[in-house]
Amino acid sequence: MAAGCWLLAAGCWLLAARAPRLDRALKKIARSGGGVVLLDGSLIRTHRRTGTENRKNYSGKHKCHGLLVIALTDDKGRLVWVSAVRPGRTSEITACRHDKLTAHLRAAGLGAIADLGFVGLDDSGPDADPAVITGYKAARNRPLTRGQKLSNKALAAVRAPVEHGFAHLKNWRVLGKVRTDPRWATALVRALLVLTNREVAR
Repeated sequence: MAAGCWLLAAGCWLLAARAPRLDRALKKIARSGGGVVLLDGSLIRTHRRTGTENRKNYSGKHKCHGLLVIALTDDKGRLVWVSAVRPGRTSEITACRHDKLTAHLRAAGLGAIADLGFVGLDDSGPDADPAVITGYKAARNRPLTRGQKLSNKALAAVRAPVEHGFAHLKNWRVLGKVRTDPRWATALVRALLVLTNREVAR
């Protein structure tokens, strides 16, 4: 039994090593003529465990325990890259900044379309081309204009394929058994990325 678990873990690490790095994934998209990628984050739910050590895995946004993963897809929703897995309380913007996502996007000459959870990620100046494009957030004293609402609606339609990419990834039942070790979860998610792309390509 122990030998079987060891072989399974070794196979997972070997597959994970074949997952594309961020810079290479973006360069491949740029070479293929793509101008944008789709950016999103998702929570992999884990079983709740007691103790202070597990508090970092509680996501206030989702009201449950889990691990956060950021992903990029192409405009058709095919997964091209997944981040390292981080504790559930980590914000999506913090995870992206840790990976220097905007710098990699600019280096590749690409832009990313994201939802309102990523507002504020792109800190470029007003005269620079944005690396991350998001919609508009309404403020308490400033409702959205009709034009802003239409813009949000158009961006939501463009972003729809990214949900399909995550859906393909989450179809793997083994994700329902993930525990709270981010390092092991990262290897598992990246191995599943490789397998998912093979399945989708068939």
